Amino acid sequence: MTTTLTLDHVRKLYGAKAAVDGVSLTLEAGKITCLLGPSGCGKSTLLRLIAGLEPLNGGTIATDRILSGPTFHVPPEQRDIGFVFQDYALFPHMSVEDNVAFGLKRLSPTERPKRALLQLQRVHLADRAKAFPQSLSGGEQQRIALARALAREPALVLLDEPFSGLDAHLKAGVRDATLEALRQAGTAALIVTHDAEEALMMADHLALMDQGQILQTGTPQDCYRHPVSLEAARLLGPTNHISVMVVNGIAETALGTLDATGLSDGPAIAILRPEALRLAAGGANAEVTSNRFAGAESWIGLRIDGASRLDLQARMPTLGSPPIGTHLSVILDPSACTLTPV
Repeated sequence: MTTTLTLDHVRKLYGAKAAVDGVSLTLEAGKITCLLGPSGCGKSTLLRLIAGLEPLNGGTIATDRILSGPTFHVPPEQRDIGFVFQDYALFPHMSVEDNVAFGLKRLSPTERPKRALLQLQRVHLADRAKAFPQSLSGGEQQRIALARALAREPALVLLDEPFSGLDAHLKAGVRDATLEALRQAGTAALIVTHDAEEALMMADHLALMDQGQILQTGTPQDCYRHPVSLEAARLLGPTNHISVMVVNGIAETALGTLDATGLSDGPAIAILRPEALRLAAGGANAEVTSNRFAGAESWIGLRIDGASRLDLQARMPTLGSPPIGTHLSVILDPSACTLTPV
């Protein structure tokens, strides 16, 4: 895949505070990248820098040319980038068709409605072309905003928390329609979200961000299964962690031995996803301290007594999950564990 846009040590200051602090990231044509991080970590600021809505203080943003640098700034309308804002920013006095056609001034008057209708077909809303935004549901407004962003056939589309204002029962359908439209367009896309499940389900490529910095990039599978730090692991969901000592490439835990090849001897942290804990004979003795129903699965609290007591959280099928007070044998699945140095 060809590179669409590259960020190289991008930095944005507000006073003395760095909202974006040395971010490097590559976006590829035809790939969907999700930028995941907590509120206030700099995600939306980074999108605004890419779009050209704000100047940066350091580093560069480039396609086949420099778009932003400390002393150079290409305005937003000259960047070939579409932007879907968190509030969708539709024009209430314009019809759906006119909203989508708004940025198509370079096309002839006869071509604009054709292009707008094509984009509305991609998001399955061609039948709403003559409607006005206030008559649409939140999910429909989101898809109209996406159609408008794609109508100019940009090299890159930015989406800022596109599903955050939708009810839970609408999200899945709108998310699927968004993915379908982005795939059909073949453009690069950068989606900002603070929802780990959403990021894992949508992304070809994942970037984990916290306190203005990128902690880790990679496929969703790699970031989830092989986090580079406890902070990165926590961005993708609940984790357990155990302090261990590495000796000759081995880390011993109360639940079993972990391969520590590549780590120097000394203290380390074992990061265990909840599904790493399995019920099986011959394991560590554990007591069930809590059992929280969550549909098909239950969250099980486990206490393991030994040289140092461990309180861990497991995720197990609800059918047959053990009641509080049960004593059982627990082993560790090494494939769902990661070791990181302290």
